[in-house]
Amino acid sequence: MYFTALLARTDNGWEASDTELDDVESLDELAELARAATPDDETVLVCIEQEGAWFGLVRVDGEDDPRIFVSDAARAMRSAYGEILLTDELLGREPEGPDVLDQLAGLDGSQDGEVAEAEEEDDHEPGSPDAVPRGPLGDSGLLADLGIDAGTVLKLTPDDALGEIADALGCAEVLEAVR
Repeated sequence: MYFTALLARTDNGWEASDTELDDVESLDELAELARAATPDDETVLVCIEQEGAWFGLVRVDGEDDPRIFVSDAARAMRSAYGEILLTDELLGREPEGPDVLDQLAGLDGSQDGEVAEAEEEDDHEPGSPDAVPRGPLGDSGLLADLGIDAGTVLKLTPDDALGEIADALGCAEVLEAVR
């Protein structure tokens, strides 16, 4: 079971709204959804929680690039919501996609529409460059200026992370109202 919410910092404090991410397919779309939650360029936190498995936070400050933290990247990768957060950049790998020269000239020796055998066999085995690490990934310091240091974020468990973050931000009641 998933819970998703937006926490937007406004002049009147934090406002929470539950949000549906079913139509969101990329981090850029998620960032735009967050930016639309506040009329000014205020801080917005996108909170995603899969009960007992993992949680993720995306911080959007105006037009700045989103900052991401995921409590367990391997578990999140098995989730549609997690796949939105686990970008190639965050995972430290080259963007996926066909090599233009291979696509145009067929330099890999495969026929149009075929996948080269080596690509087919890569199942993101541990130790491969495409493996997703177990455990936390991303910017654990994304809440430091809000009073929650990186060490605290790293110690949070999926069962109570969002509640503890909301407590520390002083907005537990508004978050619980949308839960």
